[in-house]
Amino acid sequence: MSNYSLVLLRFASVFGLIGAILGAHMAGAGSYAFRPVHAHILVVGWLSLFAWAVYYKVFQTKKTVMAKIHVWTAIIGTVGLTLGMWLYMVKPFNLPEGITLVLYIGGGVTLLLSYIIFCFNTLIYREDR
Repeated sequence: MSNYSLVLLRFASVFGLIGAILGAHMAGAGSYAFRPVHAHILVVGWLSLFAWAVYYKVFQTKKTVMAKIHVWTAIIGTVGLTLGMWLYMVKPFNLPEGITLVLYIGGGVTLLLSYIIFCFNTLIYREDR
């Protein structure tokens, strides 16, 4: 299962770096336009992905289809939510609102599904069974 741990850890590190860069940019620019995006990148991208990486490393859970689905919905949902939020709120490319909203909401729903699957996995799929 350590492969899932490593994949999540690598994505967490990328999100942590992006969050730190956004924080430094906001402090330097004196503008807090990125505040909600920055917060979600750090909480969902860095903290949640890192916590899940630790879970898969420490608890050595079985490699199941549900674990694989959890890992990839976590990554896809985090990317979709944070990218969609940035595109929707900051509007750097002036894309149609419908497109950015679908990415934003789709990422959020995918991430919510990931949290539900993780909860299910911790309650149902245990190594001692």
